[in-house]
Amino acid sequence: MFRLETEVDKERRILLSGRLHEDNVAASAGLRALLSTSAEHEVPLEVWALDEHGGLAGGLTGRTWAYWLHVDLLWVDTPHRGLGLGARLLAEAERTARTERACTRSRLETWDFQAPGFYRRQGYEEIGRVADYPPGVTEFILVKEL
Repeated sequence: MFRLETEVDKERRILLSGRLHEDNVAASAGLRALLSTSAEHEVPLEVWALDEHGGLAGGLTGRTWAYWLHVDLLWVDTPHRGLGLGARLLAEAERTARTERACTRSRLETWDFQAPGFYRRQGYEEIGRVADYPPGVTEFILVKEL
């Protein structure tokens, strides 16, 4: 007999993550090969663009793991759009991932109303899409060789 619960539980989430990681490593030679390498652990990567007053003009947050850069967020403030700042932020994240963390590829997700064209112009290729996520929106999954 099992009892199912839907509460948020940080300790159980940590336990679950650890157990899943152990099972995944046991089942995957690729994951085992990462052990004791610089790419074994996920490491945050952030790039910030500050204006002349120190205010946030734009930024990129992501992480590196398994020789991949994963871009989570990229945003440029409206007055600074169209000036190449987004491309500079992305290029710096890719450079850091490639030269300092030995990453060979990058991946990201973007919605149809956001920036799929921008990422394609930066060399990203669509490898998948999810229709209606969220309802009425298409999510694109893009990758790039670094």
